[in-house]
Amino acid sequence: MTDHTRIDALSPGTFTLDGEEIEFGPGDSILQAATRSGYYIPHLCWHPDFAAKGSCRLCTVRINGRIGAACAVNAASGQEVQSNTDELNAQRKTLLQMIFIEGNHFCPSCEKSGNCRLQATAYDMEMEGPHFEEFYPNRQVDASHPDLMLDLNRCILCGLCVRASHDVDGKDVFAIGGHGIQTHLLVNSPSGKLVNSAIATADRAAHICPVGAILHKRQGFATPIGQRRFDERPVSQQVGEEA
Repeated sequence: MTDHTRIDALSPGTFTLDGEEIEFGPGDSILQAATRSGYYIPHLCWHPDFAAKGSCRLCTVRINGRIGAACAVNAASGQEVQSNTDELNAQRKTLLQMIFIEGNHFCPSCEKSGNCRLQATAYDMEMEGPHFEEFYPNRQVDASHPDLMLDLNRCILCGLCVRASHDVDGKDVFAIGGHGIQTHLLVNSPSGKLVNSAIATADRAAHICPVGAILHKRQGFATPIGQRRFDERPVSQQVGEEA
């Protein structure tokens, strides 16, 4: 990064996104500026309240012809950014298909159906099916806590619960460990179970999961299917409305 680019990243200005002029403020990433302007760039692991992690790569865009994660690249004056293209949307669809086959995502039987960002994004990207051979991994379901359930079959390793527990709750209940296909969410407790951890139902970490990995017991169908968040409007029409 040149000194000139560093100065641009710390100063307000504009860049173009799919031909439209987008204003940005000091320190904004491309995704932050786009979201503030009401422009949708698909994403799963990014949340406006936390620092970017860049793990899902669903927000990948072309910046002056080069590939980059919109959540992690600073906006700078004069950038020409492409997001809504056939090429990038095809890549996003493939990434989504890979996420679905890597875990056990059975939407019709999931309590989060209709409120799940992964499901909603797949619909928005017109993902017809998993495409690849499904892994069907054997993953833990932790129902030990009286009010919360952790289903690792649905975890997409976005890291939002990790960041929320550390940055907001100050508890470090969650971490991510392992390598490759064995990467998984860890619970910080003597038993490795939620019941022995410091998590509380009011914690931000207990509410931020974008999928059905962290669920509140006895609340799954309080809002009927068909009346849930993404049942009413597609995810691309809810820019900046992260929970």
